[in-house]
Amino acid sequence: MRKYFFIINACLCIASFSTAQKINRRALVERHTVINKTMDTLSSLTVGNGSFAFTVDATGLQSFPDMYAKGVPLGTESEWGWHSFPNTKNYKEEEGLKTYHLNGRDVKYMVQWNSPEQNKNASNYFRQNLHRLQLANIGLEITKSDGTLYKPEDVRNIRQTLDMWTGEIHSKFTVENIPVEVITYCHQQMDAIGVKINSPLLEKGKIKLRIRLPYPTGGWSDMGNNFTNDDKHQSSLNESSHNSATITHELDTTTYSANLQWSGRANINKEQEHYFVLSPYGASSFTFSCLFLPAASIKTAWVSFVQIQNNSVEQWQQFWQKGGIVDFSGSTDERAKELERRIVLSQYITKVNCGGGNPPQETGLTYNSWFGKPHMEMHWWHAVDFALWGHAEILEKQLNWYNRAAATAKAIAQRQGYDGIRWQKMTDNDGREVPSSIGAFLVWQQPHYIYFTELIYRQKQNLQTLNKYKDLVFATADFMASFARYDSAKHKYVLGKGVIAAQERFKAEETFNPTYELVYWHWALKTAQQWRKRLGLPEDKKWNDVIANLSPLPVQGNKYLFTESAADSYTNPEFKTDHPSVFGALGMLPKTPMLDTALMQNTFEWIWNNWSWNDTWGWDFPMTAMTATRLHNPGKAIDALLMPITTNTYLSNGHNYQDGRLTIYLPGNGGLLTAIAMMCAGYDNANTILPGIPKDGKWKVRWEGLKKMP
Repeated sequence: MRKYFFIINACLCIASFSTAQKINRRALVERHTVINKTMDTLSSLTVGNGSFAFTVDATGLQSFPDMYAKGVPLGTESEWGWHSFPNTKNYKEEEGLKTYHLNGRDVKYMVQWNSPEQNKNASNYFRQNLHRLQLANIGLEITKSDGTLYKPEDVRNIRQTLDMWTGEIHSKFTVENIPVEVITYCHQQMDAIGVKINSPLLEKGKIKLRIRLPYPTGGWSDMGNNFTNDDKHQSSLNESSHNSATITHELDTTTYSANLQWSGRANINKEQEHYFVLSPYGASSFTFSCLFLPAASIKTAWVSFVQIQNNSVEQWQQFWQKGGIVDFSGSTDERAKELERRIVLSQYITKVNCGGGNPPQETGLTYNSWFGKPHMEMHWWHAVDFALWGHAEILEKQLNWYNRAAATAKAIAQRQGYDGIRWQKMTDNDGREVPSSIGAFLVWQQPHYIYFTELIYRQKQNLQTLNKYKDLVFATADFMASFARYDSAKHKYVLGKGVIAAQERFKAEETFNPTYELVYWHWALKTAQQWRKRLGLPEDKKWNDVIANLSPLPVQGNKYLFTESAADSYTNPEFKTDHPSVFGALGMLPKTPMLDTALMQNTFEWIWNNWSWNDTWGWDFPMTAMTATRLHNPGKAIDALLMPITTNTYLSNGHNYQDGRLTIYLPGNGGLLTAIAMMCAGYDNANTILPGIPKDGKWKVRWEGLKKMP
């Protein structure tokens, strides 16, 4: 009889015949070291710290930005690096507001206008500005024996590794059979990279470092290779000593510096506008560092390569030793190794790109999507994994954003005639409201704050946590209760009309009572009410009224409709595309009294067999896995995570690939980690250990440090 050993105190769980042995974390991480042997534009590697990231090509630096622009671009981005083009037309934010007559009254939403021109141009301006900056491009210039600069095809014998245990990218290659070695790190508390170069070409003065300062494209994306528009920005060089210099970059509303430091002999010059060259000579080894500082922090400050290296090694080891870990070694299912690879790389990638003090954009700190702005409905997919994988402090840092954004969120609710605060969808670090014809009508970001703070409370369970977050928890719930419209004919509260569901296939003016959002409303209001009880406060009567009389989940036959307003959910081909977000009602969320498990099982089976999976997104697969787990079908949970669909592709560098426009997609990585935490550590009222892992004898799973999901 198979035995399961479950050691609670160590948060260690295994499913196998072996004894409960502590996981060798270093060996686990290092067996998934990324190795590049070609100049593959989809295999770029990144060093970073969650607030700043630097992505490199096979040379270990950003030597060929144009080549990589159509793959995973060579970005240099920070949390603080934002820019606006001058508002020369004096557009006003209120010009983006449009009045909709919904549910018997007029409501103003900030949207993208098609006409008239003034409103269209104003909304487009505020959608585009602010946008995130690409700070710099730092690459190698290697001169060949014929006097010309090397090209990608001259880079031969490539062997590049990403050691996630230390945060080191180690790049080796040859140019004309002469070896070049580049070692790259990022400081874990500063926006700084450190680089060491070893090569005989250095002694001959054949290797130079190029620092180019791009201008923002202002487009939906920004790959960091716009080296035009020289007259629209200014840059200057101040050489502070024989081994340090400061480059200052001024662009309209933004100023920042790149503080360079190096060892050994070198000259630095401004070769062209926004084009600087650092030229080492006289030795076969050279180190340098670059520290980026925003205008408010510009000062004479440097950090050496050795300091950055030591800091990276120490901090990354602490990260891996502290948080959750999952080990599939010994499994005989041939998919186990690939799933473990995705998990380990996703831990690294989400820490680098999403682990800062603000909600991240969907392409992290690598390149811009949607002008570099975060989408708050996606914050769930970026942040829940940190709490479940033993890094709740990262989620708590990001909760500070909601404090900064609360004033704007309250103003949105007041403008639309609701109580409390209505959380923005597309925004920036300060919580501005951005025009969006879809985002303005989304509501599933609204309960996220209650979900996040409940995760924090479950881990701390103290009065301090309740008092710290209670005001915004209650204001969030006040809006939710106010937004629910009472239908006097049905004697029920209704969500909508004026809603776009998480499955963005339904028109706002027609949509009401989407299934997932109804369940999320019920769960969040109940949880907010529980917060009042914990604080010794009386229950809120309005919340209770909405909870007790919320519309039932819409059913057709023996399945849940995706939204009550779409009776053709199962017959209209358009409605079996995009996110199967009905799964969120029992997957992202626990079983609630309003949901029937048998109906969800029928719904799951229909979607599994009939959905247009090629028309989905990266987080849809972990959402499906979570629903399968709660439906006690671990085989389908694993199948979902490894479904052979393009948008479920995980590149050699660990990134979740979507298509040529979105070559990386961080919600997929975060979602994978969230699903795995639930599948291993379980969820409230789970009646088995490892509930998402098949019990077919092919899976050997050990885990440490994971937290149970609600």
